[in-house]
Amino acid sequence: MASTSKTLFRGAATTTVGTTLYTVPPSTTTKILNIIVTNTAGSAGTFTIALDSTTIHTTTAIAANASIYIDCAQVLAATQTITGGASAVTINFHIAGEEIV
Repeated sequence: MASTSKTLFRGAATTTVGTTLYTVPPSTTTKILNIIVTNTAGSAGTFTIALDSTTIHTTTAIAANASIYIDCAQVLAATQTITGGASAVTINFHIAGEEIV
């Protein structure tokens, strides 16, 4: 099996909770290593993130100009997704993982 470390998603959140951030490719398993959530705004906000429809953070508060680090070590099978959203587009998700084919 070949393993490739990669950025699964990096960018601004949408204000629609449930937006697909990453989908595991066919014939692939993905191990999520960590998720960093940053808030670049001068005011607090909230975010939601789910792994294959199982929410791991629901409207979690994030302070102004702050970051939250989530160590996951969770595995997703082919076609499963990571979804998320936030109260403002000033909240960013940085998701790192490993694809195994």
